[in-house]
Amino acid sequence: MRPVLLVVDDTPTNLALVAGLLEESYQIKLATSGRKALEIARATQLDLVLLDIMMPEMDGYEVCRQLKSDPATRNVPVIFLTAKISVPDEELGFAVGAVDFIHKPISPPILMARVQAQLRIREWGKALSNQNHWLQQEVERRLGALRQMQSASIQVMVSLAEFRDSDTGHHIVRTQKYVELMANALYEQNRYTPVLTPVLMEQMTQMAPLHDIGKMAIPDSILLKPGKLDPAELEIMRTHSERGDGILKQCALSMGESGEYLKVAMNIARHHHEKWDGSGYPDGLAGERIPIEARIMAMADVYDALRSRRPYKQPMNHEEAYHFMLERCPGHFDPVMLAVWRQLGQEICAIADAWVDQ
Repeated sequence: MRPVLLVVDDTPTNLALVAGLLEESYQIKLATSGRKALEIARATQLDLVLLDIMMPEMDGYEVCRQLKSDPATRNVPVIFLTAKISVPDEELGFAVGAVDFIHKPISPPILMARVQAQLRIREWGKALSNQNHWLQQEVERRLGALRQMQSASIQVMVSLAEFRDSDTGHHIVRTQKYVELMANALYEQNRYTPVLTPVLMEQMTQMAPLHDIGKMAIPDSILLKPGKLDPAELEIMRTHSERGDGILKQCALSMGESGEYLKVAMNIARHHHEKWDGSGYPDGLAGERIPIEARIMAMADVYDALRSRRPYKQPMNHEEAYHFMLERCPGHFDPVMLAVWRQLGQEICAIADAWVDQ
């Protein structure tokens, strides 16, 4: 299909001259005013506009401005056909969006050469745009496949952890939902900005099930013991946080990356037993030195443990668990988070009730 050119000039003889030179190679549309030119441009898929500057009512500069302000026509190249040859005139023409000038009286070889050059540039631009669009789709496709692989890897690790510790029940599901609920509430209340971002919220929710992945390395005699652990056993059990961090680092290296993808998971696994006052383990971090994702995970983990039945204890209800966290664990939790946790009591109870262990 031949390219479509719009020629705009208020002098019919000029229109006839330009049309006669170009009509053998191109489809030609003609307009004798700026307003008519805009009507044609909005109704037609144009490849190039040849535009006179000095016209009554609406000059070529204004026509070009309006073409460039309309998303449907802004990419159509405009060449000015004009007797105005001063530097300021050309500066203004380029400023409003023209790509070239052809001075009157028109030279047929120059007209043909300039038109062909701009049409070639337009075709190259279209080809490049199509290539970029394809490349973007290909990148998105491959990223999607990578995310699926990463998600599947996480699910495998979570399944292994659950298989080792049959006592967890729906603990992983509940704690993940508590983390998601808390993160959203903190974000909506503009807490911890700009650290708490939508990206971090998504990552911490996805990685929360890996908080106890280190228990895979704990001996069965300790991990599956039905009663309370003695001090020596408890000390071994506490190593699960560092072991979890190590497991995840090895996983990250196996995925062929420096560990950024699993960084949030590492923070959660290593630091969800740190305490606000610095008395936690394994690193004795205090206050906001504890990663925000680990602070949220700590609350979800402790609350769920209090609400769960164990061979050596009865489950608490929501109020009992909250007051235990408030009164019996001073310095354990981020006080701002603890206040928000209180506000979310009804939603937290709904999660606990929906995922009761059988």
